[in-house]
Amino acid sequence: MRIGIDWGGTKIEGVAMTPDGRELLRLRFDTPRHDYHGCIAAVVQMISALEQQTGQQGSIGIGIPGSLEPVSRLGKGASSTWLLGQPVEADLQKAIARPIRVENDADCFAASEATDGAGRGHTVVFAVILGSGAGAGIAINGRAHHGPNNSGGEWGHNPLPFPDTSEIPGQACYCGRHGCMETWVSGRAFEGQFTAHTGQTLKAAQIIDLKRQGDRLAGLLWDRYIDRVARGLATVVNALDPDVFVIGGGMSNVDELYTDLPPALARRTFSTVFHTPILRNHHGDASGVRGAALLWT
Repeated sequence: MRIGIDWGGTKIEGVAMTPDGRELLRLRFDTPRHDYHGCIAAVVQMISALEQQTGQQGSIGIGIPGSLEPVSRLGKGASSTWLLGQPVEADLQKAIARPIRVENDADCFAASEATDGAGRGHTVVFAVILGSGAGAGIAINGRAHHGPNNSGGEWGHNPLPFPDTSEIPGQACYCGRHGCMETWVSGRAFEGQFTAHTGQTLKAAQIIDLKRQGDRLAGLLWDRYIDRVARGLATVVNALDPDVFVIGGGMSNVDELYTDLPPALARRTFSTVFHTPILRNHHGDASGVRGAALLWT
């Protein structure tokens, strides 16, 4: 049996799978936010519950909302800021007392979708997450690519390309910079832009419903959102030219993303043609946790 854990900013999800990818059991706990040791304990509890309820012991792969510094193995680049500078891997290893593998959650998502998801059959998969934050993972031949700094795919912390005067310097980001892509194209950012114009607090899905009903402001905000995503991904095309984009996170559920983004991206790339498929994830919310389980393949 293979166990995958997706340690997210709002939920900790676990899955138990057979070696051929069949799901046996999936569980979710709320993340103890801003409680590092509470999160470690929740991961241990999740593994115990999966093994007790299936009656089997499994290999353990864990996806975390950040990455590990390659030498010290301390947490870095985490939107769940309570992981920063912590010996995440060592503390998990000590608490679990069995062999584990720990990787970035976006890398797990990319590997899952490249193995048997929307990116299957493509050599280079750029898996974009547009959720409460914004990030990406890169999978090459079905395996996550990390790089010497363990920073492959950190698209969400590049600045917004081609900003106009209203977009400079941009909002402050938790990483200490201003104007990161995450502050423009995450689902949370989209909701914040609506609130800034109206004073109302709505979820992204509700704003999209307004757009579909003909609301002019919601439509303008969506068009601006698409343009910003396109500007950010155009730099990925120019630098990497992946074989496919696979979209995850809450914004991936917006059908219009797949009709509106391709022509917008085509207008922003250096190349005069743009043929790259932009696909919705195949495994949905379970994709990252499946990728964590696949760390032992």
